[in-house]
Amino acid sequence: MSDPLRRIDALVEEDTLPTPQVRQQLRLAAGLTQAEVADAIGVKRLAVARWEAGATQPHRGNRRAYAHLLRKLAAKHPDAATEGAPDEG
Repeated sequence: MSDPLRRIDALVEEDTLPTPQVRQQLRLAAGLTQAEVADAIGVKRLAVARWEAGATQPHRGNRRAYAHLLRKLAAKHPDAATEGAPDEG
C-alpha cells in the first residue's frame, strides 16, 4: 500500500465512532459520567449527551479524542462494545 493510502486509512480508522448506543454503553461500563467524559475531551457535558443521543456528531479534533477514548474503553469493556449490550448503570 502506498504512503498516501496508508495515511488515509489511518485517518478513517482514527476517528471512526461506534453507534450512539454503544458510546453510552461504553461510558456506563467504565463508570464515567457525561461530565467526566466531557472534561477529558474538553467540551461541555451537553455535547457528550448530544453525541450519545445521536443528535450531533463531534467536530474533527473532538471526534479524534472521543474515538480514542471509546477505543480504550472498548478494550477494557469488550462486552459493552456491541450493539444491544445491557447497560451497566
